[in-house]
Amino acid sequence: MTAAQRCAELAEAAGDPGEGTAPPAEHWLLIEHPGPWGRFALKESGIDPAAVAHLGSWAARVGGRIALVRRVARRPSTRDRPFRWFRVDARPGHEQIRTGEFTDAAELSRVTSAAGSVWPEPLALVCVHGRHDTCCAVRGRSLATALAAEFPGATWECSHLGGCRFAPSMVLLPHGFTFGGLRPDDAIGLYHQYVDGILDPRFLRGRSSYPPIVQAAHHHARAATGAAGIDDLRLTKTTRAGDTWQVGFAEPDCTVYLREGRIPAGRRLTCASEPVRTIRVFELVDLRY
Repeated sequence: MTAAQRCAELAEAAGDPGEGTAPPAEHWLLIEHPGPWGRFALKESGIDPAAVAHLGSWAARVGGRIALVRRVARRPSTRDRPFRWFRVDARPGHEQIRTGEFTDAAELSRVTSAAGSVWPEPLALVCVHGRHDTCCAVRGRSLATALAAEFPGATWECSHLGGCRFAPSMVLLPHGFTFGGLRPDDAIGLYHQYVDGILDPRFLRGRSSYPPIVQAAHHHARAATGAAGIDDLRLTKTTRAGDTWQVGFAEPDCTVYLREGRIPAGRRLTCASEPVRTIRVFELVDLRY
């Protein structure tokens, strides 16, 4: 596959809208695993199957997403050293990161309920999962390297996030803000602002704890109102009539009307998939504030 045939290049040429494409997750569980990662990371990377099943049940029960993570400048691991886990509550008003360590499958199975300790700073995840998608490896690794040089304690490479055509993808936790199409300077600036409680929406795909339609509405509400705080625009209601949605926010007050539809594609949305005929989009119908 040539560079011009990769999914991210095709998406950029087509001008695919990124709003409403963040991976759905009210909770995140990050498991340190230095690799190698299989195409389906959690199931194909040598982790104990019983532990995988337990973690999968937790994710299904709480609306969670599990990602394998590793340090950017990683060294060969030893079997007996402890690995880190992070459990993140990304729900609005509940944002928190807790962390701890595990050494074996039994301890890993308990991390979904372990108390751990509060992690004091935001985390930045960059998808570099090359066995899942070439674009994530090619574009993600340079972004992760630049970000880790600036924020070594906060930056982690991670397994598949979704939306490979928007590579490189970055998630800022605990809020779950997901960004795509970033350059290194963009990512560094976004993290600096996030620490200061400010959200730059230019590359924002959405917040993981919101469904896609709310993510898209949130994008348009920020653009219209200029709201820049990470906790601005509290969701108040979501109603649907046919293919049209009404999404209301407060602080500041704003109501967004969107129409869900499909547009022609005729191309692959990931480097490893077959071409699809259409992609889902959310058309802005009206906005009042």
